[in-house]
Amino acid sequence: MTRTPQFADPVLRVSMVALATVAVLVGLKLAENIFAPLLLAIITGVIFAPLADRVERLGLPRGVTATLLIVVIFFSVAALGFLAEPYITAAIDRIPTVKFEIQKLMFEYRDLIRGIDEVEEAIGAAREEADATSEAMPTMTDALMFAPVVVAQILVFVGGLFFFLLTRASIYNWLAHRIGNNTETAMILDRFCNAEAAVARYFAMISMINAGLGLVVGAALAATGMPGAPIWGIAAALLNFVLYLGPAAMAVGLLLNGIVAFDGFMSFVPMAIYLGCNMVEAQFVTPQLVGKHIRINPFLIFVALIFWLWFWGPLGGIMAIPITVILLKLFDIIGEAPIRNG
Repeated sequence: MTRTPQFADPVLRVSMVALATVAVLVGLKLAENIFAPLLLAIITGVIFAPLADRVERLGLPRGVTATLLIVVIFFSVAALGFLAEPYITAAIDRIPTVKFEIQKLMFEYRDLIRGIDEVEEAIGAAREEADATSEAMPTMTDALMFAPVVVAQILVFVGGLFFFLLTRASIYNWLAHRIGNNTETAMILDRFCNAEAAVARYFAMISMINAGLGLVVGAALAATGMPGAPIWGIAAALLNFVLYLGPAAMAVGLLLNGIVAFDGFMSFVPMAIYLGCNMVEAQFVTPQLVGKHIRINPFLIFVALIFWLWFWGPLGGIMAIPITVILLKLFDIIGEAPIRNG
């Protein structure tokens, strides 16, 4: 079998790789509406691949298994959205009140420092501004204009997830044969299987940890009398999948709602409770459970998170860690014993 000659000059080889990488990134950025949901579908397929293998061993055809997993995923998301909808609606309705309370707090502190005599007039202006802002919320027409893009991305995600689950073994074999020579094919296939197992194991561990964090945060906030404590627990679990920025957003949200719901020192208690729970999770629980299997440089995680957030926004932030783990496994940077799918 005749193989394409390799470039002997290392400078030329590095240049070709750099140009190819830039070209791929430019293409991914220009076609974000297609490739972002497609890559999310692949990552989701990798995460649920071990479960798909177990269901398939029960005797179900691969196509039925893929369809069943997609239905379960979407019903789970729909159920979560249905349960959270009343709390989300209430939170949106309280946006003007939150803005007013923040303005009021700022003017109170400014009054203490500078001795402002017309605080009440400024507060009244702030309330009018908040009301005007609430009227500028997106209309139903704006939502309808944006709906086709969302529907198209959902279809890309569903189709990509279905066909990846259906043909992922063939995809791995095809890539293994095309990337390396005959002696390297088995090793490359092992790396694909190893990467798949590592990502699935990582996601399973993180999901259990985040679920526990959400339960603890929700229960603790409910004990303080925080309105909507269950949805805050769910938000704590979901936002913890986005490292650094997710907890930061959660802390800010709890601070703002604490200012609205409580007075004085109690305004800071919800945020303090969450930060304490998050610190215990990040410093003790996650290193003990996840660090035994996967150790990644925190700086590398931070850089990957910032890059994918800049590249694809919040969706990129969700995919940053799985993409990093997959690439590190493929390049055998965090090595483990190869794991083959049965």
